Amino acid sequence: MDEDWKQRLDAARAGLVEREDPVAWVTEIDAAEAAVKYPGLSVRGALFGVAAQEPGGPWEIVLPVRSGMPQETRDSLQSHFFFRAKDETDEPVERRALMDAVDLLAQERVNELDVLGLRYRVIRGDEFARSSDDGLEPPRPTDPEPVFRVWERRLTPGRCPDTGVVFDPEGMRGPMAEALRFGMRDFRYTGKRYPAGVRDDSQKAVSTHPDVAMLPVTFGIVEREGSGWVPCGGLEPSPHDARRTLYDDLTDLWARIYQWGDEKRERYRRAGELFRAAGSSDQALVDGREFRICRVERMVRFGPDGPEGPRPSDVDEYDPSPMHPRMDDDGTLHYDT
Repeated sequence: MDEDWKQRLDAARAGLVEREDPVAWVTEIDAAEAAVKYPGLSVRGALFGVAAQEPGGPWEIVLPVRSGMPQETRDSLQSHFFFRAKDETDEPVERRALMDAVDLLAQERVNELDVLGLRYRVIRGDEFARSSDDGLEPPRPTDPEPVFRVWERRLTPGRCPDTGVVFDPEGMRGPMAEALRFGMRDFRYTGKRYPAGVRDDSQKAVSTHPDVAMLPVTFGIVEREGSGWVPCGGLEPSPHDARRTLYDDLTDLWARIYQWGDEKRERYRRAGELFRAAGSSDQALVDGREFRICRVERMVRFGPDGPEGPRPSDVDEYDPSPMHPRMDDDGTLHYDT
């Protein structure tokens, strides 16, 4: 361990002692126990989002780091600028600047652009979970849960845990969080299951973006497949949000998507109701299938110029395209045929 990181860990330990915060101590104990019980790391792969920076200021997340492709994130940024132009300004000059960004993103694979004094960048993160021979790490007792646990489907999306996050790779956290950050500095893709270009880019990133910023912890649904686990759906901000999603999948959504017959619908519905009745269960079994709720961590690499962007080996499955109607500087929309 280099001297800088040793000093950081020592400072983190000293800060924990000085705070005399029992919740922080319990959280540290939880993290230490998890590191022993789940010593491995299972890597899912890259995720993408958008961060923005005012001149001389910190980088702040604008669009959450949860998209599977850079182009998916560019499309979201195109929509972000369009709806700002449509709904959030009456100034023709501002609207034109926003729509110029929309037009650019509709035509080119742009990973960085300046709009109205802010520097926007498509950023790249890595998603991983702790693991053991028994599977992926479930939620910890100290992971935050909603005060009132609602099982019915939300009518509006919940708040994303990335919203408003300000990147601060130098910020001090608890000893276990600092130890994880230190351990992930040298993380890179290895093994022949990764293409050579992916391995090469990953190795280069260790040097070009040597620091690591951790994003808020999220939670997901996985299904056992042979000796491994396959993600089912996206990431949720709390363990209960992930449980509620699994409950809805079992009792309703999957039956409608896959057009199951009445008997199969009923088996999955019963499994969902049993899962709900258990309250805080992290496992559901039905038709020989096993589903679990797992704890997912994400990291973003940082270099001297800020967060890492997409790598040459990151794959886009489609090209940029216009997603919205034309807009005049006065806000008039044109639906061309």
